[in-house]
Amino acid sequence: MQRRQFVSLPAVQYAAEAAKAAEPELVPSWPVFDELEETGLKAVLRSGKWGRGNGGAVAEFENRYAALTATQHCLAVANGTSALLVALGVLGIGPGDEVIVPPYTFIATVNAVLRFHAVPVFADIDPLTLQMDPKRVAAQITPRTRAIIMVHMAGGVGELGQVIELGRKHNIPVIEDAAQAHLAEWQGRHVGGHATLGCFSFQASKNLNSGEGGAVVTNDAALAEKAFAFHNNSRGRTQPGTEFHYETSGANLRLTEFQGALLTAQMSRIDKQARRRSATAKKLDEIFSKVDGLSPYHVAKECTRNAYHLYMFHYDAAKFGGRSRGDFMKYLATKRIPVSGGYAPLQDEPFLKNTFETRGYQFAYGKNYFEKWRKRNDCPANRKACGEAVWFTQNLLLAEPELIQKIDKTVESWARIR
Repeated sequence: MQRRQFVSLPAVQYAAEAAKAAEPELVPSWPVFDELEETGLKAVLRSGKWGRGNGGAVAEFENRYAALTATQHCLAVANGTSALLVALGVLGIGPGDEVIVPPYTFIATVNAVLRFHAVPVFADIDPLTLQMDPKRVAAQITPRTRAIIMVHMAGGVGELGQVIELGRKHNIPVIEDAAQAHLAEWQGRHVGGHATLGCFSFQASKNLNSGEGGAVVTNDAALAEKAFAFHNNSRGRTQPGTEFHYETSGANLRLTEFQGALLTAQMSRIDKQARRRSATAKKLDEIFSKVDGLSPYHVAKECTRNAYHLYMFHYDAAKFGGRSRGDFMKYLATKRIPVSGGYAPLQDEPFLKNTFETRGYQFAYGKNYFEKWRKRNDCPANRKACGEAVWFTQNLLLAEPELIQKIDKTVESWARIR
């Protein structure tokens, strides 16, 4: 099989050399595949049944993924953003509604809310975990709040129980955005099924990968049927293709049979890969914990399994004579260790102001809405964290011991520089 090298998009944001940092012999390529994927794809190709309407590969994957997540219903969709769109769509989110989201997340979490002309409201993060802070969630709830999206950032899980309890108290559904959290567990049970709906991504960088793809899981049979109709252009599960009658709006967000076959094959390796990532993360914890100024971010006590889509640690410039995080990342890049600075402060990005200034938003919310929103959505903990966090991507966690030893020596040498 031809070797493929995965490079995450954030890895190019601090220096050109970072894009060339990976040592092919030390950093595993991604995705991992063999004859199992090839056999599955050939079977779909030769069947002539390439769409889920008359094929069986997507349905087989859905059954397997529901079992993996210990949920009663799984719906495979086109991508992780589609999963969020389905979840928000079946909950009836629309103009005038507010949806609470964390600011430390990929833009898709917020874009999904904006697609329904609703308003994303940011609840700042806990600086020790980079996960959404339940106290900030509670402070942001208003009569307009119609949903809370809890993102399991990097494959860890924050204070999910507290957020779900807030949802119950205020009768607000909670969505688990578990795009980065395949095999993560909360209180010994896979994420996704703890809240009203769970959303996953199978995009090319993810720990479970079909190039693009996503899934929605739930234990609510009625929501599952609504979700199927929403992702199938308003057609219910039992509605024949020759019948053109619609009761709800929807979109075409279906997964192809080829991707269903890929995902079933990829699932055969996911547990073994996850165990290796966890073992590597433990070694990295030991490495960074012994260097003053570098520290792994905390994992919530009730997160009983971290999926480690990313390994995140904190860089304290003051401990290194003021040498910046950017200097540190460039140093790692010169040693051919791929690293990223991660997200920028999402609440400060111009797309939000530009969106609120569009005709539709001004009609729905008024011309001065953005200024009121901005004052309410300042997230100082997130802004600070975005300047101090450092990431390793999940494929580095699959590396051979030689790379981990190299990281150990490199951070020690960085600490000795004066």
